[in-house]
Amino acid sequence: MPYFRYSSAEAGYLAARDPLLGAAINRIGHIDRAVFPDLFESVINAIAGQQISSKALYTVWKRLCDTVGAITPANLRAAGEERLRACGLSGRKAGYILSAAQAAADGTIDFAHLADMDDEAVIDALTVLPGVGRWTAEMMLIFSLERPDVLPYDDLGIRKGLCRLYGLDSLTKEQFAVYRARYAPHATIAALYLWEIAAGK
Repeated sequence: MPYFRYSSAEAGYLAARDPLLGAAINRIGHIDRAVFPDLFESVINAIAGQQISSKALYTVWKRLCDTVGAITPANLRAAGEERLRACGLSGRKAGYILSAAQAAADGTIDFAHLADMDDEAVIDALTVLPGVGRWTAEMMLIFSLERPDVLPYDDLGIRKGLCRLYGLDSLTKEQFAVYRARYAPHATIAALYLWEIAAGK
């Protein structure tokens, strides 16, 4: 299982920029977060996992892989909506997945070349897909493309982690922007630690 790649150099940079975050980094240690190197597969996994628990996603994903084999546009399209729904996907999610498969098949989105685009261009491309909003696209930047400087404002866990770290009851967009700028250009590594802090680490 591949993990998001970062080193003590990035963690040390963040610690120097922010002593409170630095103390958390020292306490938590290195974080191993799994990544999906295949961007198309990552998008399908994200759609399948919307509004369900990690445990439920594990079950649905196993059924999906058992049913279609490799998660490719051709295999998903060949399976069709009925077989996708039989894996535990809602009709809406099955439709979203088939739309993504069609977009990949007809070249509407060239998944192989998204890695060559900057972050905002990737977000713009992915959010054309039904069921993929900005937050989902930002998760793709982190957990598939391993982009180093992503801190999604719409992520509740990250905002919760910031509030815990700094002793805040709430967080404005303006405050978020200050922290976002402080963590650049390694905001993604900060995000990994903020998720851990939000979980009580």
